[in-house]
Formats: sequence, C-alpha cells, structure tokens
Amino acid sequence: MLNETQTAFDLKGKTALITGGGTGLGAGMAACFVRAGAKVILVGRREEPLRQTAEALGGSSVWFTADLQNEVSIASLVAGVLDAHGGVDILVSNAGVHLKKDAVNTSMDELETVLRTHVTGAHALISGLAPSMQERGEGSILLICSMTALMGMPRVIAYTAAKSALLGMVRAYSSEFAPLGVRVNGIAPGWIESPMLRQALSGDPAREQRILQRTHLARFGDPDDIGHAAVYLSSPAAKFITGITLPVDGGASSGF
Repeated sequence: MLNETQTAFDLKGKTALITGGGTGLGAGMAACFVRAGAKVILVGRREEPLRQTAEALGGSSVWFTADLQNEVSIASLVAGVLDAHGGVDILVSNAGVHLKKDAVNTSMDELETVLRTHVTGAHALISGLAPSMQERGEGSILLICSMTALMGMPRVIAYTAAKSALLGMVRAYSSEFAPLGVRVNGIAPGWIESPMLRQALSGDPAREQRILQRTHLARFGDPDDIGHAAVYLSSPAAKFITGITLPVDGGASSGF
C-alpha cells in the first residue's frame, strides 16, 4: 500500500501525451511517467522511433504520428486522441527542431520553421486538448523550454526566440487556465545527453568544455532528470504550483 508521500507522486489512472516522444528527452519523460503509473501517448513525425519506444515501454503506451508544423496534421491528431482516449490528463509539449547558424545568416523561413514547431504547434495542440481538461476541472500542461531563454548563447537565434516565447506562454496560459483547474508549468532543461545535444555540440569541443565549466555539477544531465521533474510537476505533489518554469540544469543558470 502506498503511503501518503508516495500517493502524492502517483500518476496511476492518468494519461499523458508527450510530443517528440520517440527519442531523447521525450522518451526519457515517457519512461518516468510509465514508472509513476501513467499511460503515455507518444507523438512524433517518424514512425519507427515511436514504435521502438512504445515497444520498450510495454502495454502502457501507444503512439500517433503527427507533424506539429502542419495545422491539418495537428487537427487530425487531436481528433484521434479525443476519439480513442477522450482527452488527456497531462500534456507535455516537448517536440522541437534545432538550428545552429549565425544570427545574420538565419533566414525568415528558417526562423519561422523553428517557431512553427515550438510555438505555433504547441499552441494548436493546447487549443485542441485543453478544453477537455477544462471541462473536467483538472489537468497539467508542461512546456519544455530551454537555457537559451535564460541566457544569451551564440548561433541559436531561432531556437532562442522560440524557447523565450514559451516562457511567456507558460505565464499567460497559467493565468487563464488556473480558474478552470488546469495547471501550466515549464521545465528549462540544461544540457542533457540527447541526440539534439550532440547535434548542437558537433565539431565544437571548446563549447562543450565551456558548458561543463559553467555547470556547477560539472556534467551533462540524464533524460530521467527531466522526466522526474515532469512527473513531479504533473502530480498531486505539485497541486499548488502553476505558472513557473523550473530550471533543471545542474546549476548552470544560477551563476558562474
């Protein structure tokens, strides 16, 4: 039998939808949600990573393919989730694309592509799935932000713009949704081992050393570090927390 503290972190009977759920941080969060008792819906553009992650997670997971840059694809995803599951209890907007390029050489099309995935896609998905949460009077929405929204970094202007927008969206959604019982929070991961991190650091060992030197714990994080934070913020243990963005970064954003 679970004691009171264990119950506070228990997600049994809950359904969580995670975009970008087939790889990296999304897959790590999915595993943590399953271990906490939740069922998970994995969403991504590529079928094979979703299938592999779902198989690894076992019977507590299903998956849908969707392109979060495409409004029709998002609408189809929302309709499928509502039809098959009646909605979700937890929505984690994690899908993203990275662009490493000098700011002055970043085109409008490139900027808009990054914004469509991180910002426009997240808003469309929230708009589609939040109403069923509001009708039930409860739910948790998490937006996965980034250290780039908290400190200046070179050659990531599009990614920085997108993640900075999410910080404001957390506060705005929270203020509007809280009276309807839906909590909205963010997580700002530091440098976490993932394919996206390796892409960002490719060919730049000096940058990797600079990151480790300014990270107080002197290492990269694990996907589970983000997953455990996501479970906490989605659980009854965080029932009085909304409108915040939690850095999970080994101390990197707190100073040198």
